Amino acid sequence: MHKVAADMTNRFLNLYNHDYARVAVGVPQCRVADPAYNAQQTIAVARQAAKAGAALVAFPELGLSAYTCEDLFHQRALLDACEAALAEVVAASGKLAPALIVGMPLRVDQRLFNCAVVVAGGRIHGVVPKSYLPNYSEFYEARQFNAADCTSVSEITLLGQAVPFGSSLVFEAADQPLLRFHVEICEDVWVPIPPSSFAALAGATVLVNLSASNVLVGKAAYRRQLVAQQSARCLAAYLYSSAGQGESSTDLAWDGQALIYENGDFLAESERFLDTSHIIFADVDLERLAHERMHQTTFGQSVRRHADEVAKFRVVRMELPLPRDVALPLERAIERFPYVPADPARRDERCHEVYNIQVQALMQRLSSSHIKKVVIGVSGGLDSTHALLVCAKAMDRLGLPRTNILAYTMPGFATSDRTLRQARRLMEAVGCAAEEIDIRPSCMQMLKDLGHPYASGEEVFDVTFENVQAGERTNHLFRLANHKQAIVIGTGDLSELALGWCTYGVGDHMSHYNVNASVPKTLITHLVRWVAETGQLGGGAEPPAKAKAAAGSNVLIDILETDISPELVPGKGNGAPEQKTEHFIGPYELQDFNLYYTLRFGFAPSKVAFLAYTAWHDRDAGRWPDAAHATCNQYDLPAIKKNLRIFLDRFFRTSQFKRSCVPNAPKVGTGGSLSPRGDWRAPSDGEAAVWLARLDTIPDDVNA
Repeated sequence: MHKVAADMTNRFLNLYNHDYARVAVGVPQCRVADPAYNAQQTIAVARQAAKAGAALVAFPELGLSAYTCEDLFHQRALLDACEAALAEVVAASGKLAPALIVGMPLRVDQRLFNCAVVVAGGRIHGVVPKSYLPNYSEFYEARQFNAADCTSVSEITLLGQAVPFGSSLVFEAADQPLLRFHVEICEDVWVPIPPSSFAALAGATVLVNLSASNVLVGKAAYRRQLVAQQSARCLAAYLYSSAGQGESSTDLAWDGQALIYENGDFLAESERFLDTSHIIFADVDLERLAHERMHQTTFGQSVRRHADEVAKFRVVRMELPLPRDVALPLERAIERFPYVPADPARRDERCHEVYNIQVQALMQRLSSSHIKKVVIGVSGGLDSTHALLVCAKAMDRLGLPRTNILAYTMPGFATSDRTLRQARRLMEAVGCAAEEIDIRPSCMQMLKDLGHPYASGEEVFDVTFENVQAGERTNHLFRLANHKQAIVIGTGDLSELALGWCTYGVGDHMSHYNVNASVPKTLITHLVRWVAETGQLGGGAEPPAKAKAAAGSNVLIDILETDISPELVPGKGNGAPEQKTEHFIGPYELQDFNLYYTLRFGFAPSKVAFLAYTAWHDRDAGRWPDAAHATCNQYDLPAIKKNLRIFLDRFFRTSQFKRSCVPNAPKVGTGGSLSPRGDWRAPSDGEAAVWLARLDTIPDDVNA
């Protein structure tokens, strides 16, 4: 039993079992025209890659000979020595797991080609010649080499093997089908339509570039842009190498830059100008890439429109002994707050952009409907606070007085003194038209009409008791909007919609326009903090305006420090709310994490749990938004499974009917929205069984 549990744990903690692949780019030291030395340096770096559990490692262009051999490339002694060096690499690969992609000059049909050779398991699996030969500025490759289209052969004999040959090869790992890679060489990616563009359409998820690429001022930054954009356009990972220490300095210099990007996102870069061999690693999310291609239907349209080019590609399947039965944790940074950038500068930029998207959308809705007033319920809690801030900024930008915001706080049976004071202070700081309506008399009348026990003096705090209060607030808001020629602004957020933590047809669900509907709770927290820290609430440079802004910032900080609660059940007399939302539905920081990877990428629960464990199980792992706002929360695997189970059941089974009729709201980010008119269309009577079944494949715990 112990072995079975250990095996299950190891498989869960292995990145390959969650459709990741560890890839590497190696830059060995080299000597010009010394293939034997270069082969040994290449093998040494390959062993480093194997020890780290990599699936493939790419090396520089013409790495076995060195790039700067010039007319020495036409010397038979050098070419023979390169083939002997390749034999050494092939032999060494028999004891190594990863595929090795090495560069060398190769004679084919009395012509010389600049080639990438794919080696794994003691065999050569294919040879890819360079398609575009630069012959400008410092480059004279057409003097020594032929381009890929200068031969019609599709197979060659190399070291006694029959080997696929051509620029249109895609290599597939037999036991990791999403790991399909294509190789191009240096200049190939600098042309208007790189060969890798068609390779991606043919199914390659990892694009590899064996480059030499001498260094010039500003060239490193351009390489980053080039690789980032090609990976983004192709919805692929992109590995890029450069020649390093040892290349000839006759007329050029070399920096050994190595890069790895995934769908436009930076994953790894080597230090430049190193005096020794070096290697970089990154864990590429193959499932993410496959999902993006499936989701972005124009990718499929591109396949159809370039069918002739795509049809040229051949798939070469190869066995890679990937380490699946041992723990191989993810070394990629997984942000604990995927909706909130970890870097403070980027976080502030995100808050500025989201805030202004919300403001602009509300301005447009008011302008197009020729309505100049809004009605909003203010509870003294987080969501209504942020919605009120958006309303205030919209009025400012429309040139309308903030008194056109008709704000109502409506204390009920469980409203705490703290939130009521905060609501009053907030409305005063905003400068809106503020009123207070005690809903208890109308709620009591409703309870009497229903024959509810509470109306007879019994302390029965059931769902009817709660929803009478929530519904009464909404009824007041809509009738006030009718009476005042205004629209009701909704306050419910994305996290509440995902978890169904909203009463059907009431204020956190229904409105005329909801500015918060695609903003998750974790981001709303930082939006409110950003408004407080940047003084967005007030305005002007005069002392009264500054004092008002300071008062507004103070109340916002107090609101941020208040427990999240619906305040619908009376407390025990100590002023604290009886209900705390996160006791019922789990911590928002973890549920927002689950939401992001479920909604944005459609990941299975086992992978979501793996990512959550990677990000959250260690107090020091991952990155917080910044030190000032760091908490010390951490979650072990049992806690992650427990809360993921809550999320899956509520998201897939119990809540869709509420999402199917939500009001209009602006989408603010690529993390997705739950609008039935936008990112999420689902049946209201679906089941969660298949997701919960996948959750049960996860071990119950992991021994640290």
